Amino acid sequence: MLLAAYAPSFCLTYPRNLHYPHYLTKPSVKTRFSVRCSVPESKNGAKVEYTPWLIVGLGNPGNKYHGTRHNVGFEVIDSISQTEGILMNTIQSKALIGIGSIGEVPVLLAKPQTYMNFCGESVGPLAAYYRVPLRHILLVYDETSLPNGILRLQPKGGHGHHNGLSNVMGHLDGSRNFPRLAIGIGNPPGSMDLRAYLLQKFSSVERKQIDASLEQGVQAVRTLVLNGFDHHVNKFNLGQKYKYHKV
Repeated sequence: MLLAAYAPSFCLTYPRNLHYPHYLTKPSVKTRFSVRCSVPESKNGAKVEYTPWLIVGLGNPGNKYHGTRHNVGFEVIDSISQTEGILMNTIQSKALIGIGSIGEVPVLLAKPQTYMNFCGESVGPLAAYYRVPLRHILLVYDETSLPNGILRLQPKGGHGHHNGLSNVMGHLDGSRNFPRLAIGIGNPPGSMDLRAYLLQKFSSVERKQIDASLEQGVQAVRTLVLNGFDHHVNKFNLGQKYKYHKV
């Protein structure tokens, strides 16, 4: 059964019985979801089809980790949820999820509750259950190789020694061909332990930079979902690269 959308009223449904790759565990929730929104009719009255997006923020669950550097992926999902009015109110495949749309495109927001190093246990089953292709699985995560608050949007890439990314790739048959939005958090100062740095909260100055980047991240995700990887993404990345450079 294929995903389908019909104009003018939009209904996206998914089958209950899916065939899972050997490395995936069957989702713990068997609920059938439906996403509905309004879409414009095509000029010739033809059916309109949309491929859903799975947008996953990486982080650690619990108040202990709220606001830490390693949890900026969660913060982007929270910002998208608030901006687009998508309620995060369901647990499925060890993740807190919300189903809605960005513009007219159906999206599934997810915050794995497995802890960072095992987040693939949520991403893999969700992608299989909702039949989301790799090109529409967007991971949002923290990146130490980027200065604090700098964003980078890419169509694919390696894991860069990020344990969360590495685990997700392992649950997607080792594929690296999925989009990702990296949020720069900078490198630990001096000889500071990396783990301690990741689990530390931002300074007041860093926090202001991150808050600004969250707004920019939401806009970047919206642009990607609606337009794909076009010239707008290249312009976004270039602007991010030099946004702290004063002319």
